[in-house]
Amino acid sequence: MRAVWKGVLASRRTVGVQLAALALVSALAMVAFVRNAFAGVLSLTVTMVCLAGIFVLLEAYLVAAIQIMVYAGAILVLILFVVMLLNLPEEARRPGSGMIQGGLGFVLAVAFAAVVGWMVARSVGEHSFARPSPEFGTVGALGLDLFSRFFYAFEAISLLLVVAMVGAVLLAKRRL
Repeated sequence: MRAVWKGVLASRRTVGVQLAALALVSALAMVAFVRNAFAGVLSLTVTMVCLAGIFVLLEAYLVAAIQIMVYAGAILVLILFVVMLLNLPEEARRPGSGMIQGGLGFVLAVAFAAVVGWMVARSVGEHSFARPSPEFGTVGALGLDLFSRFFYAFEAISLLLVVAMVGAVLLAKRRL
């Protein structure tokens, strides 16, 4: 029984690392290579779905479902609607302006990866991650946190989304 359980844990870790790597590659590709806003939204969708998969591996099924419904569904559809409404042209690079930014970006990315690698290597040893509490990810715990500790942040984000949509409509209306 112990051998089977170790195999399940090892495969879950492998899937978790693969999902995290896919989310990281998708996010980095969006920042580094995508100049089209529509392709950027699709890359963000891959990142959000991978994050939901990580929540499933952490046995937070409600948080994973909310991640898919709210972020990969509603928010990304809203962003896609704004992108299509504004009809943004593909951004063209100016000749000669990318050398310094590309080099600096590469140096900063390597430094960031080194810091994250050092932190992960330091935390894996004796400070392994604790198991979450039994009520982690349940409807009650999520509702209590959302409408008590994070109430103002939740309302501020909803207000920001409404203002962004109104601004997009006004910008598109001005062009017509």
